[in-house]
Amino acid sequence: MSVAPATAADLVSHIYDLQRALRCVTMANIKGQDTGIALQGVLRFIGEGETRAAHLAERLGVSPPVLSRHVAELADAGLVVRTPDPHDGRAQLLALSPRGQEKLAEVVQHRTETLQAYLADWNEDDAAATAAMLSKLTSSLKNSIRARAAGTITEHEKQESING
Repeated sequence: MSVAPATAADLVSHIYDLQRALRCVTMANIKGQDTGIALQGVLRFIGEGETRAAHLAERLGVSPPVLSRHVAELADAGLVVRTPDPHDGRAQLLALSPRGQEKLAEVVQHRTETLQAYLADWNEDDAAATAAMLSKLTSSLKNSIRARAAGTITEHEKQESING
């Protein structure tokens, strides 16, 4: 099953609108915090479990040098610890320090409270349905990215990309 071009274009427009709105909300609520948006994103991903920097850069969609600067800043602040990778002496594993875990919990709580305030006119069903759709969209995009990177896109997808 494929999405019609007009539907895809409408979805793209809504995604752009969502990105702009989220950027405005984030910028309004980041003031006065000691970690910026990018650092909070890195903190969140490291908080999902100890990981190698190269893998983390890929997941975040940033270059290794950019990630390295963020990790250095978080480590200098005492939020992240680096340990040698026992399987690769050249690599390091990243994990949150106890202080980093506390900071991440604060960030999540702040963002949760902020979103609750902005969505005061929503009900629980609306929020749950939106979360489910966003999860499905994210999963589909990630799966498509992986498939394209692995060279396993379908003939239909190849033809669509050629026909544009």
